[in-house]
Amino acid sequence: MSVLSRMLSLVGTRCRRLWPRRPVVSVVRLAGVIGMAGPLRSGLTLHHVAPVLERAFQISRLAAVALVINSPGGSPVQSALIARRIRALADEKKVPVLAFVEDVAASGGYWLACAADEIYADENSIVGSIGVISAGFGFQDLIARHGIERRVHTAGERKVLLDPFQPEDPGDLERLKAIQVEIHESFKEMVRSRRGSRLKLEPDGGERALFSGEFWTGRRGLALGLVDGIDDVYSRLRARFGAKVRLRPVSESQGWLVRHVGRAAAGFGGDGGEVGVRAAATAGGILAAVEERLWWARLGL
Repeated sequence: MSVLSRMLSLVGTRCRRLWPRRPVVSVVRLAGVIGMAGPLRSGLTLHHVAPVLERAFQISRLAAVALVINSPGGSPVQSALIARRIRALADEKKVPVLAFVEDVAASGGYWLACAADEIYADENSIVGSIGVISAGFGFQDLIARHGIERRVHTAGERKVLLDPFQPEDPGDLERLKAIQVEIHESFKEMVRSRRGSRLKLEPDGGERALFSGEFWTGRRGLALGLVDGIDDVYSRLRARFGAKVRLRPVSESQGWLVRHVGRAAAGFGGDGGEVGVRAAATAGGILAAVEERLWWARLGL
C-alpha cells in the first residue's frame, strides 16, 4: 500500500470515528382519497406515488421506509397497485417498511398500511373498514317532476348498470353485489397474507366480524391485531434506530401548472383569490370535492 493510500485510509477511519454514519429512514406521506380527485388536484394513484416510492427506496444508508398514512380509502385498484409497488421495492432493496396511521387508515387506506411489515397508530386513529362500498343517487322522480325524459340507447342488454335516472333494477343490484364480493375477497386475502397470525379473531364472530366493514380506534385495532402498537413516527423510529436517526421526507414534485396556479392564486389574497375560486368552481372540481368530503364524513371525520 502506498503512503498516500495509507494516509487516506487513516483519515477515513478517523472520520468514521468522529462522525459515525447515522441510519437514514425515508418518510413518505400517503394522504387523501385513493384514486383521481380532480382536474388540478390528484388523489393517491400509482402514477403519482410511484416516483416518490422509487426515490424513497434509493436513498443511501437506508435503514427503513416509513409510510405516514391518512386516508379514508377510495379505489381498490389503485390501493392494490400502490401496495404491490411498495412490497416489490421493499423485497428488492431488502428494507423494512413501517406504517404510521394519523387520523385514519380505513378501507383502501388500511390496504396501503398492510403493505408495511409493521403498523402503528395513535390510540384515537381510525383503522379497519375492511369492506367494499358503492354509493350513488336516484333522480328518476326529480326529472319526472320537471317533465324531463331520459333517453338511453345501447347495443348490449347489460351495458347500463344502476342508471341514476331510472328506478333501481334488482338484476343490476345482483350484478353489483357479485362484483363487490370479488373485490372484498381480494381485500381480505391481502389482510390475511400480510397480517397472518397477528390477527386476533373474536370467538363469537371470527373473520366475519373482522371483515364486516366495521372500523375501530387504534386501541381496539391493536387488540384485534390490525396494528402492532400505539406510537407515532418520530418516537418509534428513534426508539428503534437510535436518537441520531435521520428522517428524510420524500414528497411528490409539483408540476409546472400546479406550482404556477398556486402562486397566482396566492397573489390575489390569502383566501386563494380569483384564480383559486375559478379553479374550484369547475363542475369536475366541485363534484370531486363533494365526493372526497363524503369519504371522510362516513368515518365521522
